[in-house]
Parts: sequence; structure tokens; C-alpha cells
Amino acid sequence: MKISQKETFLVLRSFRSGLNNHIYSFIYDNTESELCKLESRYIFNKEEKNRLLFSDIRIAPSSSAFIKNRLDLISFSEDYATLIDEIKKECICIDGFKVEYLVFDGDTTEYSARLQKLRDVGYSIEGNPEYYNPTTTYAICYYEGIWCFGTLIKNDFAWYKHNGKPCSYSNSIGMNIAKALVNIAGKANKSKKLLDACCGVGTIMLEACFTGVNIEGCEINWKICRNARENISYFNYSANVYRSDIKDISKRYDAAIIDLPYNLVSSATESDIVHIIESTAEITDRLVIVSTSNIASLITNIGFRISDQCSVSKRGKRKFARKIWVCEKDVK
Repeated sequence: MKISQKETFLVLRSFRSGLNNHIYSFIYDNTESELCKLESRYIFNKEEKNRLLFSDIRIAPSSSAFIKNRLDLISFSEDYATLIDEIKKECICIDGFKVEYLVFDGDTTEYSARLQKLRDVGYSIEGNPEYYNPTTTYAICYYEGIWCFGTLIKNDFAWYKHNGKPCSYSNSIGMNIAKALVNIAGKANKSKKLLDACCGVGTIMLEACFTGVNIEGCEINWKICRNARENISYFNYSANVYRSDIKDISKRYDAAIIDLPYNLVSSATESDIVHIIESTAEITDRLVIVSTSNIASLITNIGFRISDQCSVSKRGKRKFARKIWVCEKDVK
């Protein structure tokens, strides 16, 4: 693919200005494409494109299910030889390092050439390499006519441990969605105080606790509430789970997440759903709602506007889809 001079200039200008000193790589299933883009809009104020995103915002890759890694730029150049010279000027001296080659969209560099470039970078760093358990990982990549070098921070997927929670239900929301909901509700700001208004066994709360987000939960069913507390305690997290009807919660929150009940285990009538949403709307100005039906008119009727939304289908079950609604209080 031929790179235009304009594209190269725009990338160089953004790098030099320091506006895009972090390059994020994404990984997701096609069924979660919309959700990934929705999450990106609330973390980075823009969408990922071709599974890449350039930003000056720095977040831990493990705070999202979709961020594969983050490259923190150290050097960049249109000319490869110049890049190697720039790396040498950094006088990096470290034992236990590793260098990887990131293949981005449009990079046609052959495998043998990529290996040679890894050797070039490796020889430009003082110290003993470690390929299996590196203390620091560096990476080189080529994008829009620019060669880039930096420190690579990977998503270690340590949050997968939540699959081993002692209490679970078949209708529990998936971890990928749970992590995205936390980021969308709090805009990836850990100082925000969140409420999981129908917390169930605490799937969403676990992902919030993992990333250090301030969250509390509410569950009306005493048995399910007990299970949520057990799950949170099992991973040595600390978060309040109230055994209560949402209408009895008097605290105010920066945002609330509502995963509306939809099946036999956690059934709810239409009036129950209206009650849940209306009661939650009394204690926050921002709602992120998950539903399996169209509730747009309901949201409007309680004085909120839908600022964003997406659909997430279930792999292998195209007829089943969750709708995610981002709602803000309508100021008149």
C-alpha cells in the first residue's frame, strides 16, 4: 500500500507535538466491534481504527478487555537508518530486555527483514537480552511511512482469574462487556464514584475493583447479594454491596450501571424495569444501561437523553443481542 506524503506528514506532526506518544493495539471479536469503539470514545475521545489508536492518554492495557498492548514512543523517523542512530543515542543499558516487531496495517515488510531489524535494534541496546521472561520489552513498528521505537506494555489478562469466581450464573454478563461498562460509565476516571444498580453476583464490580475504580453495588435478592459479597471477598477486593431495593439508596453517584434482568433466574416485569431505572435516575445524572429490548422511550420519559449506544451480539447466537445505552440527564 502506497503511503501519501500528506499522511506521513500528519503522523510526524502528531508525534512531534507529543499528542500521540502512545500507540494502542486492539484485539476483539467482530461481535464486540461496536462495543470496543464505544469504549474507545469514552477513554480516548476517539475511536480505534483498524485495531489501532494513537493518543496522549496513558492507561494500563489490562484496564480494557480490548487493548492488546500500548507502545510508549521513544524514537521515530521516516528513515530506518536514522531511527537506529536515534536508538543508539538513547544509550539504553539494561539486562533482561526483549525486542518485538509489531505488524500494523499497511506494513509489507517481509518476515526475514523484520528479524534483521530486530537484531539491529537489539545490538543498539547495551545489556543481556532475555527472550522468555523479559524485565522490559521494546518494540519496533512501521506505520504510514514512519518507523517507530518504544517500550511495549502488554495486557497480561490477569483479570481472567475472575473466571474462577466461586459464585456464577449462566446469565451473568461477560467479563469483556463488564470491563467496557466500567470504562464507559466512569470515562476511565478512577476518581468517579460508580454504582452497579443490579449487581447480581458482582461480575461488573469485580472488573471495577481490579482496576481500582470506586464502585458499590445494590442487589434486592438476599441470596444473590450474598454471592456477590462472596465473589468480591474471594479476590480480596473491598466494595460495599447493599442488600436493598434501589429506591432505598440515598447516596449520590457520578454514574450508575444497570444490567437489566431478562431471564428466568432474574426475571422482571415491565413495571419492575421502570422502577429500577426511575429509582436509579434519582441518585445520578449519568446512566449506562444494558437491555435486551428497545427502551429508548422509557429513557426519554424519565428525563434522560441517549448520548450514545451500541449493540453486542453473542457469538454463535446472532438473534440474541444486548443494547448498551449511555444516558445523560436532560438539562432543560
